[in-house]
Amino acid sequence: MKRVEQLFEGLLWESRFVVVFAVLASLLASFAMFYMATVDAYYMLVHLAHYASPAMDMAARSSLRGTTIAHVVEIVDGYLLATVLLIFALGLYELFISKIDKAEGSETSSNVLLIRSLDDLKARLAKVILMILIVKFFEHAIAMTFDTAIDLLALAGGIALLGLALVGRRIAFGQAGAARVFDGPRLLRMLRVNGDIFVRTLCLVTAFAWFTAKGAR
Repeated sequence: MKRVEQLFEGLLWESRFVVVFAVLASLLASFAMFYMATVDAYYMLVHLAHYASPAMDMAARSSLRGTTIAHVVEIVDGYLLATVLLIFALGLYELFISKIDKAEGSETSSNVLLIRSLDDLKARLAKVILMILIVKFFEHAIAMTFDTAIDLLALAGGIALLGLALVGRRIAFGQAGAARVFDGPRLLRMLRVNGDIFVRTLCLVTAFAWFTAKGAR
């Protein structure tokens, strides 16, 4: 019975090597995303060669500028997704297969690529995924049309939620204490410094909302 137990435990332990398939698939997907983002960047630069052409009028140049900004956001999003897949592949290998000796002994190795526990993997993936969400939000914000004051308030609310997400991430990973972030005297000092700007912005938004409501009647 002891022999069967040892055989089963050995088989169970060696079954961790099935993770190699996930590592290889993640690496291939990462390389594919790097390739696609690089090709997109190349063709974007090729199209920008016509930006300084005297034959292009202001309307066409403005359209090209807007399209280029949208493409830049998409390229950054592709590179970030490729980075997530790469970190995921390295993390799975280090957690289930073996430590990467070259990464451990290299002085130039990035701390992002050294995964020592499942919490390390989750923390590193969470950082990059949060950046992807920010980039996607920026991409949608560029394409938004602001027809009413509610649209402006929705954009402002989204930006505020992103700020709270960044602050919450720093607190969750111990990079900043809650007492330091929500320090009352410092918050009051910041509000005093930006009070005039806040009042001016509030008046502008109110005026725009009033004119929009009157114009819609």
